[in-house]
Amino acid sequence: MLLVSIHDVTPRYESEIDGLLDRLRPHVGDCLAMLVVPNHWGDCPIVSGSPFATRLRDWSDRGIEMFLHGWSHRDSTAHAGAVDRLRARHLTAGEGEFLGLSRAQASALIGDGKALVEGIIGRPITGFIAPAWLYGPGTRQAMMDCNVELAEDHWRVWSPTRGAELVRSPVITWASRSRWRKMSSLALAGAMRHVPLPPVMRIGVHPPDVRVPALLRSIDVTITQLAKTRRRGGYAELLKALPNQS
Repeated sequence: MLLVSIHDVTPRYESEIDGLLDRLRPHVGDCLAMLVVPNHWGDCPIVSGSPFATRLRDWSDRGIEMFLHGWSHRDSTAHAGAVDRLRARHLTAGEGEFLGLSRAQASALIGDGKALVEGIIGRPITGFIAPAWLYGPGTRQAMMDCNVELAEDHWRVWSPTRGAELVRSPVITWASRSRWRKMSSLALAGAMRHVPLPPVMRIGVHPPDVRVPALLRSIDVTITQLAKTRRRGGYAELLKALPNQS
């Protein structure tokens, strides 16, 4: 199975999201996921009843899975541990919002985000994915408190509510923030196309990818190759393989 997602879905990137949808639809149609940020960097809120909220509802009605993707996508935590400071600094540009939050802080933001997005789309969200795939201990506890069914990081997809790992596989993604990151993500995507990969693979794209033609070409080639031996699918399907599914 091939799982494809668009990250950082916010009014700030509406035109870029349209560009990604145009690029992805020939490969997967509407069988993809959107990772929604309720108030990107604290100054771009999704407002119920707004034109963008109407588009979210329409995308969801067409079958696109909706994940909550943080609240602001901005990390404002002063990390106490050296390892977390290193992860926050080098794995993301100050966007690991849920890496250093307490259980109470994470629960409040996940709860508010769920209420907003579910109120807009009229159905439960598919799950929660932390910005930059970075989860602290407080966030992992909060996901269980908030009944989050699905989550993922760089290496696996799991169900916090059921305490079960659903699939273990890397996610292929691209970076456009700097020349070094562009080149390294292109090289990694190219290398992964030529090694044995798990049956279930994940691809994550970001709105700024549309501004870099080389990244778009790599995305096209990667999806085309993976789709030769995998069917397009949805994250929620992974839950069906668990026992005692109600």
